[in-house]
Amino acid sequence: MRTKIILSVLLSGIILALTACQGTANGLDKANHEATDGVNDNASGTVKRVEMIDPILTVSYPEAIGSDDLEADRMVREQNPVEESFLKALDCFSYRTASAVLKNSEENANYSPLSLYYALAIAGAGAGGETQSQILDLLGASDSGELSVQCGNLYRQLYLDHEISKLKIANSVWMDRELDYKNDFINNAAKNFYASSYLVDFADESTGSLMGQWIEENTNGTLSPILPTNAEQILSIINTVYLYDEWTNGFNDENTAKDIFHAPDGDIAVDFMNKTDSSAGYTKGEGFLRASLGLKGNGEMVFILPDEGRSISGLLDSAESVQELFEEGENGHGEVVWKLPKFNFDAEYKLVDVLKTLGMTEAFQLDADFSGITDETAFISDVIQETHITIDENGVEASAFTSILYCGDALPNGRAEMILNRPFIYGITARNGALLFVGICNNPAE
Repeated sequence: MRTKIILSVLLSGIILALTACQGTANGLDKANHEATDGVNDNASGTVKRVEMIDPILTVSYPEAIGSDDLEADRMVREQNPVEESFLKALDCFSYRTASAVLKNSEENANYSPLSLYYALAIAGAGAGGETQSQILDLLGASDSGELSVQCGNLYRQLYLDHEISKLKIANSVWMDRELDYKNDFINNAAKNFYASSYLVDFADESTGSLMGQWIEENTNGTLSPILPTNAEQILSIINTVYLYDEWTNGFNDENTAKDIFHAPDGDIAVDFMNKTDSSAGYTKGEGFLRASLGLKGNGEMVFILPDEGRSISGLLDSAESVQELFEEGENGHGEVVWKLPKFNFDAEYKLVDVLKTLGMTEAFQLDADFSGITDETAFISDVIQETHITIDENGVEASAFTSILYCGDALPNGRAEMILNRPFIYGITARNGALLFVGICNNPAE
């Protein structure tokens, strides 16, 4: 039996809230380009269907590459070089924010650092002064132009769209139809972030439904929110990430059986998927055991099991400790026994305080500088991420919504038991190691 992993993350509406809306003529070039977004026409959801407006600027997504076309994949990487320093900055951002978001979690948690990174990078490209400096510092970048180029190159390296594996990122910019916006910002968002642009009336409640409809279509129906809007809103930047992949070696549902999971609030009986890999790698770290399940798109789902008596919060206490969980430890090779619980949960985060704690404060002030987007007074008023993840015999399905308002070969010599019957940490990485999701399963029955 082939087990599938399906992940989608909807990250962000970045809404720059205007203190006093005064209309001016819109100065955007109404350029149009061919759009090919690979949307699933059978997507389902609860969003009220409204007539979709035509974008004033659309983008063509990268050409899909077959899963076995190694030469084409090599050419994409050569033509879109991603600097090692950029990947290290992305890792640092992922570890810093994951620690800040997750370390005090007492319940299940699921967070997407990559999605937040892309949203903030788009916003940072339109910021100036100290506002931009703080955003770039958090993102580990020194120049917004080079950051945009690197995000574009990473986008094209990560982009997958074939039957076995999909990793699709989409962006859109929604602007108040009465205001003036900078062409350089809109064109950069299209060129490096593949963002289409729309003119809307944020005072009209149907705009929230339209944005939710766009989200639903770009996440294959896994997310269908209706976004809040108001008359003082002037801009929304929406990012979605959709991942679909298959385990390299899947689970057999005939081996699924109930057993006890030792949750913080007491023992519970849940369904566990079971298998044994006779020759696989694992890592023993300071206070944890780590092993991964490979994906056919060359990514991985990483599972981190704390030692008996070790708290998850302690392992996530700092960016350095999170980095250690995913990168450090003594590697072993041998038989890996898997006992993985099925789970299904949602999570929600308010991220303004997290970002302020990490040094990004100016963007939330009335005098924030987003002059690269518009000459109007604008600031970010809220940052929210909502997520969902499901794991069962058929695979994993995960989604996230963030609203920012405004694996050689060796002879087996050991054994690792990934008996995930107590709270554990997980991560999902792309084929180049970028951390797409990181989360905690405290209670698979929750």
